[in-house]
Amino acid sequence: MLYSVREVKGKKDLDRFIRFPELLYKGCGQYVPPLRKGQEHELMHAPSLKYCKRRMWLAEDASGKVAGRICAVINPRYNEKYGTKRIRFGWFDLINDMEVARALFDAAESWAREEGMEEIHGPLHYNTLGRQGMLVEGFDKLAPFSCLYNYPYYVDIVKGLGFEKECDWIQYMVPADHDLDERLNAISARLMQRYRLHVADFDALKKDREMVRRFFRTYNESFDGNVYNFIPFTEEEIEEEIDQIIGQLDSRLCCVILDEDDEVAAFGISIPSLSRAMQKAKGRLFPFGWYHVIKAMRDFTLVDLMIEGAAPKWQNTGVSALIHETMSAQYKACGAKWALANPQIETNTAVSVWSRYEKELWLRRRCWIKKIK
Repeated sequence: MLYSVREVKGKKDLDRFIRFPELLYKGCGQYVPPLRKGQEHELMHAPSLKYCKRRMWLAEDASGKVAGRICAVINPRYNEKYGTKRIRFGWFDLINDMEVARALFDAAESWAREEGMEEIHGPLHYNTLGRQGMLVEGFDKLAPFSCLYNYPYYVDIVKGLGFEKECDWIQYMVPADHDLDERLNAISARLMQRYRLHVADFDALKKDREMVRRFFRTYNESFDGNVYNFIPFTEEEIEEEIDQIIGQLDSRLCCVILDEDDEVAAFGISIPSLSRAMQKAKGRLFPFGWYHVIKAMRDFTLVDLMIEGAAPKWQNTGVSALIHETMSAQYKACGAKWALANPQIETNTAVSVWSRYEKELWLRRRCWIKKIK
């Protein structure tokens, strides 16, 4: 079958771009649709677009039916930081047809060549906190709301186009209601006493905008140079996270450790699993989607660990034990049974922390890369 590719222009095209996965994954029990309004904001109004370039394309069959989509992004901050000339692809979905894939990537790579790019990699977002990484293991598992899901044939398609593995992210499922190793408890107690560390009042912290800004700056410092492909947040991106995310967090699932000067030493942020709620909402909060989301926010049976880290001066000191001890106690207090760890680069030494726990490798995601010819 012949397919045509055209660039997304205007509201109608954007709406078709956003809604295509809902049609593609209809009846798939593992797919979790993102909110339509959230997708529209990301693609049209995200603060990252102040420095990123992006273009979007749809592939259509002869009848005009959408068969695939792709978004290509050039992040000059990334290329400057890592000394590369790369374009990234994301928002990539398609039917099981190599012809569709080839047509979409031809469009993206043609633009990349015009811009002087030499490599293409993805699926990636503008920055590190976005939905990224193609699923390569765990297709039978329910996708976390904050992560991508894709059919198994995606892997064969990108391999067939010459892409190779750049890196993998892995996620472990761990019991949330188990007691920690007594050695970790002892380490935590010594750290608290020796360095005069203390657990912040998270509800009070959320209301202190300047303190939250300091938290995100610590997040930048924590991951910069330690996490592969990491891009620090800009001040505008930090402000958006404060406005959209921080106020919604439940203090029973979050922990921030402060030092004696009230500077952020370490942190762990988790949320109740919203996957089933988002499936019921079908990408919309109104008229009834909000009910499912609010209900899910009160169910702590399964929690998603979103981010965890430590300020540079506190890394390799054992402070992670303090975060895990505190959050373990919080999980038990609120009735959590399971915790799904956030995606972590498999080569990151921080992944070794899970060796202390009963765990199961749950999901594996991959960033693919290839030269642009």
